[in-house]
Amino acid sequence: MSTFSKRLKEQREALGLSQSKLAQEVGVHQSIIGRYERDEAKPTIDVVSKIALALNTTVGYLLGENEQADTFKDPDMLKRFKDIISFPKDKRDHILYAIDSMIKATKLDSL
Repeated sequence: MSTFSKRLKEQREALGLSQSKLAQEVGVHQSIIGRYERDEAKPTIDVVSKIALALNTTVGYLLGENEQADTFKDPDMLKRFKDIISFPKDKRDHILYAIDSMIKATKLDSL
């Protein structure tokens, strides 16, 4: 089973959605959702985007690009990352270095 089919089914079930309900929200037939979950068909990127929205996750998560379903769903964190990405590279590097240091220290404190 591909990452997409597995994560699609897991996320749909975690939200308590039936294949029929998800299909209705995405605008496809119920049998198509079943085919995606059984890895018998591959959706277009537009459909993956609609599925991610309906499942309150990201395209990246569904496609296996990251391990957390809610990455970048927090609007406050997303705003911060958008701000950081707009800075010159040297400033971004300094900010990321500081963040990395704080993350490392926090992980060590929790041991």
